Amino acid sequence: MEEVEFGLKSNWKQFSLLVVINAFVGGMIGLERTVLPALAEQEFSISSKASIFSFIVAFGITKAICNYFTGKLANIIGRKKLLVIGWVFAIPIPFILIFANSWDWIIFANILLGINQGLTWSMAVVMKIDLVGSKKRGLAVGINEFAGYISVGIVAFLTGYIASHYGLRPYPFYLGIAFSVLGLFLSLVFVKDTKHHVKNESIESNIPLLSNIFIDTTFSHKSLSGITQAGLVNNLNDGMIWGLLPMLLLSLQFTPTQIGVLAAIYPTVWGLSQLFTGKLSDIYSKKWLLFFGMVIQSLAIFAFVFAIQFWHFAAIGVLLGFGTALVYPTFINAISDFIHPSQRAESLGTFRFWRDLGYAIGAITTGLLADIFGVNFSIAFIAILTALSALMVVFRVKDV
Repeated sequence: MEEVEFGLKSNWKQFSLLVVINAFVGGMIGLERTVLPALAEQEFSISSKASIFSFIVAFGITKAICNYFTGKLANIIGRKKLLVIGWVFAIPIPFILIFANSWDWIIFANILLGINQGLTWSMAVVMKIDLVGSKKRGLAVGINEFAGYISVGIVAFLTGYIASHYGLRPYPFYLGIAFSVLGLFLSLVFVKDTKHHVKNESIESNIPLLSNIFIDTTFSHKSLSGITQAGLVNNLNDGMIWGLLPMLLLSLQFTPTQIGVLAAIYPTVWGLSQLFTGKLSDIYSKKWLLFFGMVIQSLAIFAFVFAIQFWHFAAIGVLLGFGTALVYPTFINAISDFIHPSQRAESLGTFRFWRDLGYAIGAITTGLLADIFGVNFSIAFIAILTALSALMVVFRVKDV
């Protein structure tokens, strides 16, 4: 068996390369964060919130399914090959967003985006975990998520700024052409597979193998399923923010630049904070980091009901970003505590399947509730659901 070394110091070149690649992955999401809800109303004359949220539903379902199969196939096809395939699917996306003449094309672009994100983000984080070993997993995930979500925030701001000065199309989406080409080139030419790291770590692990990884991660294993439900609810409320926040700000007469700034604050704080919250999950109780993170999210979401001024939304974005940063790297680090290294990619794929299905569930739920009962009712409902999820963590997840 090939000798390998674990840790950031020993693998800093590959690790840094994967950080850069995941920044491009996050940039692909940031392209849509500010512009698409406005595009739906202004260019496609779609007023129903449920209809507008259809692009998030398409993205969430596709990414969820892709996450599961990516995890299942990681040990068969190889991590690098799946990363490269993910970038191939990204190439058409910005061109479709630029030239789409119907909302169906926007939905199709988000199906491709779901495949791209499911393959590239999954493999980027799994390969980082492979490289660093068990002692630095939280830090590795934190750096990965920092790179991805700081990019989401920056690009969300840039697209809002560009849209306010040059229009909703085509200029904001030119960034996506650069991201997809660079991501494909770096992945194809410079990334090395991490299969030998996985084999070496598997020999040293004493964690028992699961009999049915999907069922155990979803239902049977108390800790794994407790973490998984929290992941689903986390992305459920993120799906609401993604779709509802720009529309709420539009209704309050905020400018595209202001919407871009406010849409960027939450993922930017989320991204930056993970540089140290990921490390916290290597040191402190993962269970209680998950609990407090979900509680902070719940309080921040409920505060949207009362927000009116720019600084209100900015403060809420900071609070929500920090709450999400507490849980996001902790999810993956905690899952890894209960799973054998040889089954890690598939269990994480299952977790990410349910977590990202939350995008679709959140978009459908909040869209329908907003159309029927109003935006504030929809927001309050999601806040309560997030608080209940925090309690589920307390009762189901083992403190290790």
